[in-house]
Amino acid sequence: ETDSSPPPPAPEGPRASFEPTPPDKKSKDWVLYTHLSGLCMLVSVPGIVGPLVCWLIKKDELPAVDAVGKDAINFHLTMLIGFLISSVLTIVVVGIIGVIAIPIISIICSIMGAIAASNGQPYAYPMTYRFLK
Repeated sequence: ETDSSPPPPAPEGPRASFEPTPPDKKSKDWVLYTHLSGLCMLVSVPGIVGPLVCWLIKKDELPAVDAVGKDAINFHLTMLIGFLISSVLTIVVVGIIGVIAIPIISIICSIMGAIAASNGQPYAYPMTYRFLK
């Protein structure tokens, strides 16, 4: 006859300490606002302004906003620099591609970050130079 008792629970080890803690509602909301604030570029304000404001307001209070804010600022600053370089390169026609593509990439990435934040998941912006560490 076999023993039908349930298996013993898994031991608590180093693996448990690396599991992310679910964000609280306030942090989750501010992370969402930080990602969405990059869309301020749709009203002719550089995309870096919104994340910078959110980061400056909540960086000391909410660690999640500190991390996400730095990432969003780095991304939008990288996009701004790319856009300015592309604008200059429109003189030789090559920059037209960047002038069209960079705002589209910025919008898509901001929305993807907001969707991830609303689901409580982290989001790392692509193509980002790390100015703030």
